[in-house]
Amino acid sequence: MNRKPLFALSAAVVATAIALAPVLWTGTDPLHNGAAVAATPSDQAELIKHGEYLARAGDCVACHTVRGGKPFAGGLPMATPFGTMYTPNITPDDQYGIGTWSADDFYRAMHTGRSKDGSLLYPGFPFASYTRVSRADADAIFAYLRSMPPVNVPSRPHELKFPFNNRNLLIGWRTLFFREGEFKPDPTKSVEWNRGAYLVEGLGHCSMCHTSINIAGGPVSSAAFAGGLIPLQNWYAPSLTSAESGLGDWDIQDIADLLKTGVSQRGAVFGPMADVVHNSLQYLSDEDIRAMATYLKTIPQRSEPPETMQMETSEAFGGELLQQGQKIYHDQCAKCHAENGLGMPPNFPPLANNQSIQMHSAVNPIRMVLNGGYPPSTTGNPKPYGMPPFAQSLSNQEVAAVVTYIRMSWGNKGTPVSPQQVADLRSAPLD
Repeated sequence: MNRKPLFALSAAVVATAIALAPVLWTGTDPLHNGAAVAATPSDQAELIKHGEYLARAGDCVACHTVRGGKPFAGGLPMATPFGTMYTPNITPDDQYGIGTWSADDFYRAMHTGRSKDGSLLYPGFPFASYTRVSRADADAIFAYLRSMPPVNVPSRPHELKFPFNNRNLLIGWRTLFFREGEFKPDPTKSVEWNRGAYLVEGLGHCSMCHTSINIAGGPVSSAAFAGGLIPLQNWYAPSLTSAESGLGDWDIQDIADLLKTGVSQRGAVFGPMADVVHNSLQYLSDEDIRAMATYLKTIPQRSEPPETMQMETSEAFGGELLQQGQKIYHDQCAKCHAENGLGMPPNFPPLANNQSIQMHSAVNPIRMVLNGGYPPSTTGNPKPYGMPPFAQSLSNQEVAAVVTYIRMSWGNKGTPVSPQQVADLRSAPLD
């Protein structure tokens, strides 16, 4: 569930916030822990605390804070197929941040994708998901952002290619891909399931990575949550549905463990999803994590994931790779992942019957062999075990061979990969 936007935010986007109107508690709702009503200092403190929690759930800090920079001061460059965008300053600075926005302005941006002056926001700001967020929760996030120290730093202008620098084109995008509306609970489902749906489809905006986008930058709705290559990041967001690499046969506890700690008996997260767990999910309550797991387990298969470019090998060459890969695996991998591929979970994840190994796309296992990596360091797993990189010690053919071996052994149903695909990914960015 990687949350880095595929387009990036408009400079006015989350420059959304507030001349803080007093907000008050109204009580508790299955979809959120509180709403607003008026007004003791302790009420306001609770509202800000709740807003901080919700901002964590939305992983706002990941996009609006550069490494080593002031929280929420923006400036993070986000490469997209349409050019580079820079995230805006959303601290309560009157000149460059969100200091002059009202609660209504903030909610309008979240709910309708329009900035304070009514201009259209780029869909890198995930308003297509945030439209589902309740007014009470939007007000809480708003209160939290208003409580942060202001940072007097201007937002950097986007560097978009023509014609994508023309915001008027967003009218067509919105007509095709945006449906405004707060989340409506399904009365046939449990409170827990509805809470999970609210978090996954709303603040979590999981579909932004786990649903493929088309050439217009819109989601392929017929294959929602069916996975896809994340543009320019060269990571494959796996399907969350019940076919290719979905969660239908996972225990809810294993899903919850993966979301909360980054590791489980079924596998570990790496790449962009490791950042999501580190920045966001580890801070959610056990109840909310279990609710998300409950919902994710029930997402139905809607269609096969879109085909990804996979260099095919001949049957004969695939057989050669398989044989070569077996020796490399024995020499380099079996100590941690075991000769039978069962690993030693959760520290060394299993490769046998691991859906992420068998997907149509071999991007993720190739990148792991080349670059190595660690699951996130979380409270539940503070000292994660890592995977060493093999880019310097294995040739393109050797990497292709060992990845072919793990994709086709122990009952795995993957296909051989090509040394050319390894070559193409060898220079891929690490983030």
